[in-house]
Amino acid sequence: MTEDLRSNSDAVIRNDDLHIQVLAVDQMVYQVTKVVTVFNASGKDFAEARIRYDKEIKVKHLEAVIYNQFGGEIETIKKRDFKDIAAADGFSLYRDDRVLYADYDPSQYPYTMKFTYEVETSDTGAMPQWYFVPGYGVGVEKSTYKISYASKELEPIIKEQNLDGLDVNVTKEYNAVLYVAKEIPAFSGETLSPSYHDILPRLSVRLPNFHFKGYNGAVNNWQELGHWVQDILLDGRDELDESTIAKMRNLVKGIDDDLEKAKIIYRYVQENTRYVSVQIGIGGLRPINAIEVDRDKYGDCKGLTNYTKALLKAVGVDSYYAVVESGRAKIDMQEDFADLIQGNHVILAIPYKNSYYWVDCTSQINPFGYLGDFTDDRTVLVVTPDGGKLVRTVSYLNKENAKHIKSTIKVFEDLSMEAQVMVQTKGIKYDLRMALERQSSEHIKDYYKTLWDNINGIKVKNYSFENNKDDIVFTEQVNFHAENFMAKNGEGYLLSINPLNNDTYVPARDRDRKYPFLVQRGAFEEDEIQFELPEGFTVSSLPEDVYVASEFGSYQTKVQEKTNGTLIYNRSFFLKAGTYKKESYQKFRSFLRTVARNDNQKIVLYKHKP
Repeated sequence: MTEDLRSNSDAVIRNDDLHIQVLAVDQMVYQVTKVVTVFNASGKDFAEARIRYDKEIKVKHLEAVIYNQFGGEIETIKKRDFKDIAAADGFSLYRDDRVLYADYDPSQYPYTMKFTYEVETSDTGAMPQWYFVPGYGVGVEKSTYKISYASKELEPIIKEQNLDGLDVNVTKEYNAVLYVAKEIPAFSGETLSPSYHDILPRLSVRLPNFHFKGYNGAVNNWQELGHWVQDILLDGRDELDESTIAKMRNLVKGIDDDLEKAKIIYRYVQENTRYVSVQIGIGGLRPINAIEVDRDKYGDCKGLTNYTKALLKAVGVDSYYAVVESGRAKIDMQEDFADLIQGNHVILAIPYKNSYYWVDCTSQINPFGYLGDFTDDRTVLVVTPDGGKLVRTVSYLNKENAKHIKSTIKVFEDLSMEAQVMVQTKGIKYDLRMALERQSSEHIKDYYKTLWDNINGIKVKNYSFENNKDDIVFTEQVNFHAENFMAKNGEGYLLSINPLNNDTYVPARDRDRKYPFLVQRGAFEEDEIQFELPEGFTVSSLPEDVYVASEFGSYQTKVQEKTNGTLIYNRSFFLKAGTYKKESYQKFRSFLRTVARNDNQKIVLYKHKP
């Protein structure tokens, strides 16, 4: 192992070897050998010995051997010693796939694990994908991916990503493809770096002719995959009892506009169903039929989406099943690579006047047409009558993600204060606040104490919320008291001029940055605070107005003193979404450092002696 591999690594993969043999459209065998040396607890995840299986995936061989730092064997874990558990995800009511895993807890570092297994399966529609480097903080000594196939009809399509600059040797024969990569130093995660999907070297692999959970398929593009999803996964699963159809039609009686009908149906689903993951049948891809969801009043994302689609169909409103890769990071479906394993969530697309309204049928609180940061601004597979189409979901960018604060703070002679605060949020910022109205009073009071923890001893007196689901705006009215709001400073007193939206975040230095940096969504903030000062207190001097403009956004503050012992503080902060060059990172840090410094600014007050 070279020092380059050991440097900055929590673990080093000594050998990672996968050999896939596609013997027929419904027969595949693959063998895996993985040897990992782990240096510390952070590297332990790279030496996990676990494998998922179900009735179509048979584990033929399984073993893990643990060695100490001198190469001496510590423990051998045979297949019979692996723990066998349901592949629960914390949400599932039941699942039909399981996990075998070795429960090894190291007593010392470093150690090395050799993990080997062989799998036989009829599922060729979900080919094993390959990361030459499986994550940040791990070096790779050797990584081998080989796929052999019995005939030309079974030749895989392989998409290479992020391989530039690596020592990768590719050998292609008449019935096999072999990739060998060597000596890959660890990738270090960086602040605000793009998704690891866009950085780490990997292969995407699929068969254009495949077999999956008892069904054959032939897919060359997203349109064809959409037809396969409709014909195999969805066909006939949107039937409803006549009584339910009549009930839905009665709900929208007298309403002609399809969008208004859709809002009523969506509200009905939210009020009458709940989300429970049900990962069974055809690999967890096929939804429960609509009649069962209607009867049981629960379903997973697939079942609830299909059910809502069926209810909309009953009242004459078109809608489409849409598969998305959900999560805080925005991950697009690969435009040039249509396969089954992209996407981990399902939402509903409702066409209306040449655009789409998007709804997440698992949410009991989202307004109609609001996605939030879980599925926003990414390409998804929409299953239409004409086949699959890649469509981008709604985006929440820049000034659409707004927070407005307007408040009055009355400061008393004993240095305590009373605050009346209005906070209004939109866009993604709405997503962060809307759940407040469903929380207990104790939780809400603790939330504000944490939110404004720079103010000592907050006691929330009262609060109220207005959730405007039509305009998607959340408004909070909060009144609170705090002791020792101002601090004694020699003969004077220090007054924080921005106690309610004090942004102290400055990203890490990352001096030797290797990647561009990403501001995913952007934001806009506007603040106005009216300070009512106690009688006899005067301001020593007002801070100068601040205005900073850059490629990343803008920042502005202004403090005015009125004649009646009142100060008015105004602030605006705009952060612009975008992917920026790594060379601009220090300028970005400087911009946010300016924001943090001015947000933390204080004014000195003096008290006149009687």
